[in-house]
Amino acid sequence: MSEIAASDIVETIPSALIILDRHLNITSANRAFYQTFRTSPRETEGSQIYELGNRQWDIPALRTLLESVIPHRASVEGFEVEHDFPTIGRRTMLVNARKIFSPGAHDGSILLAIEDVSEERAARAESKNLWRLTQSIVDTIRDPLVVLEGDMTIVTASKAFLTMFGITEAETRGRRVAELGQHQWDVPALRHLMEKVLPENKPIESFEIEDDFPGLGRRVFNLNARKISQPGNHANRLLLVFEDITDRKQRERDALSLANEISHRIKNNLQIVVGLIAYEVNFTAPSCVQGYRAMQARIGAIAQLYDLISHSSHGRAIDVGDYLREIAKTMSASLLGNSSGITITVKADALDIDPDRAVPFGLLVNELATNAIKHAFPGGTGRVVLSVERMGDQIELCVADDGVGMPQTDATDSHETRGSDYVAIFVRQLGGTVVLAPAQETGTTVRIRLPFLLVPPEHVAPLAA
Repeated sequence: MSEIAASDIVETIPSALIILDRHLNITSANRAFYQTFRTSPRETEGSQIYELGNRQWDIPALRTLLESVIPHRASVEGFEVEHDFPTIGRRTMLVNARKIFSPGAHDGSILLAIEDVSEERAARAESKNLWRLTQSIVDTIRDPLVVLEGDMTIVTASKAFLTMFGITEAETRGRRVAELGQHQWDVPALRHLMEKVLPENKPIESFEIEDDFPGLGRRVFNLNARKISQPGNHANRLLLVFEDITDRKQRERDALSLANEISHRIKNNLQIVVGLIAYEVNFTAPSCVQGYRAMQARIGAIAQLYDLISHSSHGRAIDVGDYLREIAKTMSASLLGNSSGITITVKADALDIDPDRAVPFGLLVNELATNAIKHAFPGGTGRVVLSVERMGDQIELCVADDGVGMPQTDATDSHETRGSDYVAIFVRQLGGTVVLAPAQETGTTVRIRLPFLLVPPEHVAPLAA
């Protein structure tokens, strides 16, 4: 029963097995051997191993190894044979040999296991060639980059990376990015983002880091990361590219500084005009004073826009709430004075205004508020509320007062009957529409829907370390 069980086991093993006697003659072989080498027991058994096929096993080194097994009970481990075998072509075989003894036998036999590793070796060679090609591509790219394992250790770094940061490949391989240099890359926000790239397949786009780097000085880098994988390989890696944007960033800062300086000068010049108008009011006829005051407020609104631009830290985009408050402050100074019982308040969503349309927008707000101040409060007291709210892909500008109101027949034309054609001009210029307001017992509310003239706050300032 033991012999039957042993033979069953031998026939089940997928590797080719042959048994040699002390003279290295083949006494038996399993089914896998005959299938692998496409031969038969008649062509195999009784032959010496060196005589098989076209004598592919007649290798001096293998002969020495096999002949050492018999007297010394040694073993052969992982002997590799690459040859053109009859019927199966060029293959790579891995040979293992060990001396075995049957019950009652003293000489023993040699069990020879032959494993076809051709595909494994070919895959390994292909992987090595692919790695060389990948490394060549990596080294050709001008931007510094590194390839990271899932644990964020560096697999390889491009020549551009090594050259820029003055380190060797040996100093980078196996280390984490956060450990390089003086730990400039050890940024919690970056680490958090990188940990999401592989498991969640979320790329990193233009993550900005500015720091002092050894040998480079103050530099600004944009970091971009992507998950990469090789077909047929379940292991994923991360490609991290470093884009040096120091010069571009400096040009942007210079341009911003210049724009702010120009805006500051425009504001100063407009304030001079406002001052001249205020001076002329002292010498003009009473019937013309209101017109001078209105002109002063309009120019003041434009001046406040350029004042906000000159103090902006992220380009020309202006917070709409700040803009409305500055307009309210200018109107209070030019139209109301310190002793007035009329107040102007502001309510605005957190939005940044598009500077290219800020002037007509500000003048529209100014005109609506001016009309309210002129007509809504014959008693000299009340409140005007300026508000901006996002409504889907539009914004709604609302100017409301708690004054005497107006007849229902005039409500639809409030922007004209309340003192000026300017409102109609600015609404048309901005591509907006006046929203009909329901009748009110007291007060007046003017609502104007405008295209999305504002910049969403998340698009204003990039994330920086």
